[in-house]
Amino acid sequence: MKKLILVTSPPACGKTYVSKQLAKSLKHIVYLDKDTLICLSKQIFKIAGEPYNRSSQFFEENIRDYEYEAIVALALEALDYSDMVLINAPFSREIRDINYIMNLKNKLKQKDAHLVVIWVETSIEVCRQRMIERNSDRDIWKLANWDEYIAGCNFDIPTTLDDPDVSDDLLIFKNSSQEEFNESMRFILERLEAEDVVPV
Repeated sequence: MKKLILVTSPPACGKTYVSKQLAKSLKHIVYLDKDTLICLSKQIFKIAGEPYNRSSQFFEENIRDYEYEAIVALALEALDYSDMVLINAPFSREIRDINYIMNLKNKLKQKDAHLVVIWVETSIEVCRQRMIERNSDRDIWKLANWDEYIAGCNFDIPTTLDDPDVSDDLLIFKNSSQEEFNESMRFILERLEAEDVVPV
């Protein structure tokens, strides 16, 4: 059965690195990164005369949900041509919205595919250090307003996604150290490549 893999977590947990390493190790996979759409989003800020701030109300109302809609649409189309599609994106609200998840699963059934969520678990302090090190303009507001920003993030594992009858619907990728990364990479590749998955 085909798979749509969502690699999710709060920002700076290592989603992009984890996603790319998984994609390099898996066969017949399409890799999609929601950040690829940022160039379009920046243009919307510019045309609207708004400061570039991905934590702003303007972003929330006019850009955020459309980025997700676009990347998921690309993934669903790619499943017509590939066995696996991996999306690298936070999906911070979506993975905790049961209606959203059920709707996505129903769309995947039409493609003879099922959903796999990989939650990248990283300590908050490690996230802050990685955000400082990557020195990205998308993090300027977050670092300058760290307490306010982190209060709005949910680092809890989205356990409501875990169906005990499905072996790979929710996989935890521990990523606070190199040792955790190595062990998680081995375990998750084994699960993704296994053939004994029970369809959703």
